[in-house]
Amino acid sequence: MSLSKVVQKMREKHLETEEKCKACNIESFEGKRSRGIILIGLSATLLSIGLIFEFILGWRMPAEILFIITAIISGYDIAKEGLSSLIFQKKLSIDFLIMIAAIGSFLIGHGEEGVAVIFLFSVAEFLESYAGERARKSIASLMELAPEVATVKRDGEEVKVPVSDVNVDEVVVVRPGEKIPLDGVVIRGRSTVNQAPITGESMPVAKEVGDEVYAGTINNEGFLEVRVTKRSDETMLSKIIKLVEEAQRMKSPTEKFIDRFSKYYTPSVIFLALCVATIPTFILCQPFNEWFYKALVLLVVSCPCALAISTPVAMVSAITSAAKNGVLIKGSAYVEEVNKVKVFAFDKTGTLTEGRLEVTDVMFLNHSEEEVLRIAASLEAMSEHPIAKAIVKRVDKKMMLKDVKDFRAIAGKGVMGKINGETYYVGSRRLFDELSIDYPERAAWKLEEEGKTVILVGNRKEVIGLVAVMDKIRESAISTMAELRRMGIKTMMITGDNERTAKAVAEKIGVAQYQAELLPEDKVKIIEELKEKYGHVAMVGDGVNDAPALARANVGIAMGAIGSDVALENADIALMQDDLSKIPYLIELSKKTLEIVKENVLASILIKGSFAILAFPGLVTLWLAVAIGDMGLSLAVIINALRISLIKSSA
Repeated sequence: MSLSKVVQKMREKHLETEEKCKACNIESFEGKRSRGIILIGLSATLLSIGLIFEFILGWRMPAEILFIITAIISGYDIAKEGLSSLIFQKKLSIDFLIMIAAIGSFLIGHGEEGVAVIFLFSVAEFLESYAGERARKSIASLMELAPEVATVKRDGEEVKVPVSDVNVDEVVVVRPGEKIPLDGVVIRGRSTVNQAPITGESMPVAKEVGDEVYAGTINNEGFLEVRVTKRSDETMLSKIIKLVEEAQRMKSPTEKFIDRFSKYYTPSVIFLALCVATIPTFILCQPFNEWFYKALVLLVVSCPCALAISTPVAMVSAITSAAKNGVLIKGSAYVEEVNKVKVFAFDKTGTLTEGRLEVTDVMFLNHSEEEVLRIAASLEAMSEHPIAKAIVKRVDKKMMLKDVKDFRAIAGKGVMGKINGETYYVGSRRLFDELSIDYPERAAWKLEEEGKTVILVGNRKEVIGLVAVMDKIRESAISTMAELRRMGIKTMMITGDNERTAKAVAEKIGVAQYQAELLPEDKVKIIEELKEKYGHVAMVGDGVNDAPALARANVGIAMGAIGSDVALENADIALMQDDLSKIPYLIELSKKTLEIVKENVLASILIKGSFAILAFPGLVTLWLAVAIGDMGLSLAVIINALRISLIKSSA
């Protein structure tokens, strides 16, 4: 057997082992859930029989035995966690408090209450775990986006290998309906790709030779061969997963406050419960059993479970929901900060505009428009200047370019060359001024007033036409500025471009203020001035030359992170696509998240506070304290937080 065959067999064995391990993990998870359901069902049956024995048939001893068995079945894991937390972490956990409350209930002759506390709390733990998992599943779903196996062309054959074994510059094959396994460049084929899992955009994107594709996106109908540019741990998807994981660990100011509050709150509640159990008994000579029971109720109802998860579960839901909509938020602190922003500062080139010139106007004098464009494009086709590329792109593919001889670039002014023996020039007004060739100044001036760059086309005798080019304004820019105005948020454009161009773009887009001809350090100064005036400022830029301003703003938002590692590194928030409409979505997400956080915190404090007060006159029982004051409230907090995932981007 050849070496290649041996290697192939080993790879197939490796893939088979991986699949078995994956299946084992799934079975383990399913087994744990099944075990929980079985234990809850068994406990519920025994508890029901015990209650019938005690309250209907009057068989107290058999009922007590069933209560004890039920408490052991339901409370084993609770007791284990509570004791482990106390012994190894020196921490009084909710599990330990529930265990004490249940044991205390049995000791004072309320076995049915004690077993109810244990049973209801075990149900609460199971349901919380199940419901809370929905808020954390986005990381797992992101990880599942990229296939584990890639079809690679090696030695003229197609072989399936783990994506981790695929090297840079290898060629992977992606058939219709398959997921693209790694970041790369299309070298053969044409198709449309569903990039929604990475960017959140709803429409498929056309891909052909030379276009970039990303791991986790889905090939729709065509056959593609892709040259790999990044290994599995370097792909855009892997970076997104890492960023979201890190973001979920970062805490907002509200979360930090809740943590500090809980740290002092729990010992205070325990101390208060001890006082309730001892002071009325030893000082006021009240019945011990009555006040000990009330102390147990207070201990259970005051558990800070719902309060502790009220903020984190909402923040995690917001961050993961944003990731699914093509917005990466690097921490819950920024979710909170966006809601405070009073003014958004925008870079122009690459942010409000596409950073790509396009021909907007063609004026012709004594020649046809087609002739002017053909001559201009024929000369500019030999240049690499951005303006030259825009002019060449404008020419119809059916329009044959002319042969150019004696071509020469005139630095900073334009180009020249001979077409059919006649010398032609394409360049700036300055070039034609030096050549003393007249041109329609008023028309050129009018176009420049609109923020356009004017290129003249002519021969030694006259100008035959004018071509105006302009950086294309993003389709979503105007609507985004209008939406921000509706929200009462101020906007400002800060750019290094000239005054006339900046003014024209600002007026067309609808930006309230603008500052032009700025260096990177000037942008930083303006951000500082805005912070002094408004308090909270967001900067939106392309993540490269705007890095200092992005860092200085309260929130730095980078455009087009899917194509820029720098954008991911420098910004607090990164928009995966060049889509400004994500900004109003981001503000709405922040606002809704903080509303839900306030609802959760307020509900936790009011309900638990009310139950604590009602415990003194004996209006709240132990089982009621767990069923509503702990289990019910915690589930309500989680379900309320999951509503954040319903907020969708309009794009």
